[in-house]
Amino acid sequence: MAKYKKQRKRFDEINVIPFIDIMLVLLVMVLTTATFVNQGIIPIELPEAKASKKEDAKKEVSIYVKANGELFFDKENVDLKTLETRLSAISKEQTVVLRSDKDSKFQDFVSVMDVLKRLNHEQLYIVTKE
Repeated sequence: MAKYKKQRKRFDEINVIPFIDIMLVLLVMVLTTATFVNQGIIPIELPEAKASKKEDAKKEVSIYVKANGELFFDKENVDLKTLETRLSAISKEQTVVLRSDKDSKFQDFVSVMDVLKRLNHEQLYIVTKE
């Protein structure tokens, strides 16, 4: 009877093909999303029209509430009554951007929001930091 030796197979190399496949898929995903993040929108070519009318972009109005309670309307220091007068003079469709200091009193923020609500301004953005 012949004696058979059990042979062990040594792994001389590691199969990296599945790893490369996964890395290529991840690379494609990163490159496609990085393009959209960089530009912010999907790039398109708009059609041309001869009878089109150019629309003026509506300017944003900024309101700042500082930590010490000061209010600013487009970088001009105002009080609450002046702020209400200025806001009543602008269109209700115009965008209002509210930037409030994190250390400001909540009452100052609520007072500005109350003025905006009373004047029916609904295009409101509250700016925060990520």
